Amino acid sequence: MLTKIRVRFAPSPTGPFSLGNARTALFNWLFAHKEGGEFLLRIEDTDKERSKKEYETQILNSLKWLGLNWDGEIIKQSERTAIYEKYLQKLLDDKKAYYCFCSEEELEAERQAQLSQGLPPKYGNTCRNLSETETKSLLQSKPAVIRFRLPETEISFTDLIRGKISFDLSLMGDIVIAKSLKEPLYNFAVVVDDYEMGITNVIRGEDHLSNTPKQWAIAETLDFNHPTYAHLPLILGPDKKKLSKRYLDASMVDFKNKGYLPEAILNFLVLIGWHPTEDKEIIAFEEMVKTFDLKRVQKGSGVFNQEKLDWFNGYYIRSFDTEKLAEIMSDFIPDYWLKQKPLFLKALTIEKERIKRLTDFKESAAFFFELPDYDKNLLIWKDANFEIIKEILEKILTILENNEMSQINKLLFEFAEAKGRGDIFWPLRAALSGQKASPGPLEIIEILGKEESVKRIKIAISKLNDEGLGI
Repeated sequence: MLTKIRVRFAPSPTGPFSLGNARTALFNWLFAHKEGGEFLLRIEDTDKERSKKEYETQILNSLKWLGLNWDGEIIKQSERTAIYEKYLQKLLDDKKAYYCFCSEEELEAERQAQLSQGLPPKYGNTCRNLSETETKSLLQSKPAVIRFRLPETEISFTDLIRGKISFDLSLMGDIVIAKSLKEPLYNFAVVVDDYEMGITNVIRGEDHLSNTPKQWAIAETLDFNHPTYAHLPLILGPDKKKLSKRYLDASMVDFKNKGYLPEAILNFLVLIGWHPTEDKEIIAFEEMVKTFDLKRVQKGSGVFNQEKLDWFNGYYIRSFDTEKLAEIMSDFIPDYWLKQKPLFLKALTIEKERIKRLTDFKESAAFFFELPDYDKNLLIWKDANFEIIKEILEKILTILENNEMSQINKLLFEFAEAKGRGDIFWPLRAALSGQKASPGPLEIIEILGKEESVKRIKIAISKLNDEGLGI
């Protein structure tokens, strides 16, 4: 009988939920669903000083926003102290772990001495062979940690991404696995959790690769089954160096608040370090599940590309129908815009073709909802002077005031064809929008309506009059 696939996403609530966290969660989620397995969530909050509730909340909200829902109850390490204590005591009783009383100063001196001799620094196993009597006596007077007796042997395992990997444990020295029976450290707690949760596959970043031999040895000693490992390549910055704090500190909350869509984030992340069998970039979430294969994850690091992320986001903004996009956009615009729903929907329909982030709409579409403030020089097209522009705008005003909407587009287009499109449409567009870049003037007139368009053209003319704002 085949074992059901079980993976876990195990973030620590000690910092923002980052892009790297999101990609690790995504790859675990896709693998689990592709294999008909389970995606479990574990909060690794044993670091009491650095773990914060706000970061835990951010983790949960970000996973929900991305659509990466987990199976079963959330496992929290802070609630599992008794379980860790049981296994720590077993290792101590079996002489596979021991109390270490070396001070930080002693350990640092040992480290420096090894480095001065050109040796890799490792613990010299000073306390490894203390007798029970010595240990009990020292526990009464000195602080202690618990160290695991790391076997002095070589281990090998097959990583689903990197192939066969070998480590010589004799180069590492005995490792600290707990500050006390009630204070387990990462490498120990992870092994116990993965066993207790029945985790079959551990998919995580390659920055954890150095932890794997330690965890392998602990599991071996406790007679646990070994999960199958897959270590994902790192995400590098645009300069192909380690991702800077600018990106490392950026959380999913930040990306959401800046107007990125979860669909765009997921599509962007899945292609950092993985590629489908077909040469394509737009991959819907449902298609990711069908096509995801860990064998197609590359060994080399992926690169964060801001322009690419913006491109994906623009694509998904355009792909939404206006009504659905309007619901999402409501968090990014003033309330009084929402109260003008017909105008809002028309403006969104035209502007969604131009924006890359939801936050762009508030700036690019503001002129639809309030009179634009601009310098009269914006009205000038190439070598034209104020008098010429004024005559053009007066002619346009006459067309608008004396014709029905159904005829205005046709007449303005004919006027532009006769005089030159730029000569006519540039000052008209500037008068209507007050911007250097905006939708075409005929589209703006259609959205604003005849009355508002006439009003704005008159304001533009007044800017060009001596009795207006001056030349």
